[in-house]
Amino acid sequence: MSQVRVRFAPSPTGFFHIGSARTALFNWLYARHTGGVFILRIEDTDKERNSDAYLGLIYDSLNWLGLNWGEGPEVGKNGGGDFGPYRQSERSEIYREHVQRLLDGGRAYEKDGATWFKLLGDRYEVFDEHRKKTVTKVKLPPVVIDDRIRGRVERLEDEDFVIVRSDGNPVFHLVNVVDDIAMNVTHIIRGEDHLSNTSKHVLLYEGFGVQPPAFAHIPLILKQNGPGKMSKRDQGALIEEYQRRGYLSEALVNFLCLLGWNPGDDREKMPIAEIIRLFDLPGVNQSNARFDDKKLAHMNMAYLLELPADRFVAIAREYFQLHSAAHSAAMAAGDSYFRDVMLLSQPKVKGVEELPAYTAYFFNEDFSIDAKVRDKVMAKGDPKARLRELAEMLKAGDLSSDSAVEEAMKALAAKNGLGFGDYQSVARLALSGTNVGPSITGMIRVMGRERVLMRIERFLAM
Repeated sequence: MSQVRVRFAPSPTGFFHIGSARTALFNWLYARHTGGVFILRIEDTDKERNSDAYLGLIYDSLNWLGLNWGEGPEVGKNGGGDFGPYRQSERSEIYREHVQRLLDGGRAYEKDGATWFKLLGDRYEVFDEHRKKTVTKVKLPPVVIDDRIRGRVERLEDEDFVIVRSDGNPVFHLVNVVDDIAMNVTHIIRGEDHLSNTSKHVLLYEGFGVQPPAFAHIPLILKQNGPGKMSKRDQGALIEEYQRRGYLSEALVNFLCLLGWNPGDDREKMPIAEIIRLFDLPGVNQSNARFDDKKLAHMNMAYLLELPADRFVAIAREYFQLHSAAHSAAMAAGDSYFRDVMLLSQPKVKGVEELPAYTAYFFNEDFSIDAKVRDKVMAKGDPKARLRELAEMLKAGDLSSDSAVEEAMKALAAKNGLGFGDYQSVARLALSGTNVGPSITGMIRVMGRERVLMRIERFLAM
């Protein structure tokens, strides 16, 4: 078999959608699995809706996801190739040449200022009730599409169709096919919603005397609530949203792989090298995939937990810097203290976006006291007396490790005939104003003796 060549062909007319990312990913995976080439082609013929900002977003999103292209626009370390230009706006002469070939071969004609592709078959006229006019039909057998995912699909085309509009602009069907021919594309992997176009494309391939590539139409991504395909307007649909929220790209890629494909067992979290090894078109489902933001959040948390300390802290710092206006106190903290706080919180958060709120009291002395928590904690025994006892122990206690703090607190509790929790709840309230967060021993270790004693004294004075 000749080398596999697949392409991803987005339009820079809007934000980068999660469905587009999944299409790009499946193409990229198949190219990597087969040792083939992943081509990026920009379909930017819609002059009114195209935007350089949206084009930049396509490049940035693909790079963030790790979907590097071997051929295409030269951006960073990506791109190049012998079949360019890779932007349709720069390929007008190529389209004109191919249209002329169809005209010269009797497979196209001009009418009403437009250019039409001519079907070959017996012609007859019928009155179309919907369009309220007489139209010319062509007797043809159904177009058979041997889809690598959908199986055998038959679609009927019985009317000539426009390939160049009256304004001189070629239509999607023509440029799509011409580019795939010119770029030697062997497999077209795209969303199921494009299946309705494929019969026209097959006929165009035949008109050019070219064997069509293999088609594989992947299932749609359904919105998580209610019927219908996930659109750019649905919550969680935009890739840039996950970048902004500090999601890990490898977690999102892993999640997207499972939207319509499975490895043949119950595994979910897998390294990308293993996914590449296992990915193949027969493993892609025919049924549509339901988006699930809770499952994605869980996947992201699993990846966060396994991040090396240095990378987790770097990602956290980058997120805080992006929102520095709201979190200036954290940015003003020393590197060592910031690192300790982040690593203490790493096992507790589902995503980086939770870190600012989760760690706010570590960096601010004016945190509020949760009234409901205070009432509950202060209602049992004499919590302020226990807090004074804890403060005395902490003045000279070993705070160098969580285990040292824990042993000292347990010893204090045993000495006074109390439990560890009798000291933990009031200590947490004094240090953070709430009843949730990292372990109290970790909080005491990271905050340090001076800060801890100051907060306890302030609480006792209330």
